[in-house]
Amino acid sequence: MATLTAVPARKGKAAYLAAGERLRLVNTHGQQVVDTWAFNRDDLGEFLSMAHSHAHLSKILPTTGDTLVSNRRRPMLTFIEDNSGGIHDTLIAACDRWRYEQLGVAGHHDNCADNLRAALAEFGLDPPVIPAPLNMFMNIPVGRNGAVSWEPAIAPVGSHVVLRAEMDLVIAFSACPQDIVPINGADCVPRDVHFEIIPA
Repeated sequence: MATLTAVPARKGKAAYLAAGERLRLVNTHGQQVVDTWAFNRDDLGEFLSMAHSHAHLSKILPTTGDTLVSNRRRPMLTFIEDNSGGIHDTLIAACDRWRYEQLGVAGHHDNCADNLRAALAEFGLDPPVIPAPLNMFMNIPVGRNGAVSWEPAIAPVGSHVVLRAEMDLVIAFSACPQDIVPINGADCVPRDVHFEIIPA
């Protein structure tokens, strides 16, 4: 049986994922947003791209069976299973220190951009850019007028998604530390999540 790896609340974690392997991401406590990135293991200049995936899929909400692509339009990750309610955001940039400054935070606040850098640094890697993430479980409805709203995630306790790698990847996660806008539940309390790698 595969070993569960924790992504601590407010922090990041990365892993290597070989082509054909699957990764199960568990929303352990429910309603936790998980910013997710993937990079070509051999060339970090190729990364999972939400903009290119929008064009590839002709939609903004990925569902089971959909394959997300890189900035070079090559397959990277395929949704294999999803019992979380199927709500994942592909529009919103990763939170960063400037986002929290705009929200009125003085001084340091944990953020997803820094979490990506820290997670990759554990492997001696430095991302050339901070790509727009796949915001797993994040609930950002788009209204008829094009406006977005920031709603609590609907993912139940213990729900999960399973993703299959379509090339050798470095995949990274941030258990989003947002505690001002209620995307991680109405109580605005970030919590840890877990993942496991399932052999091909």
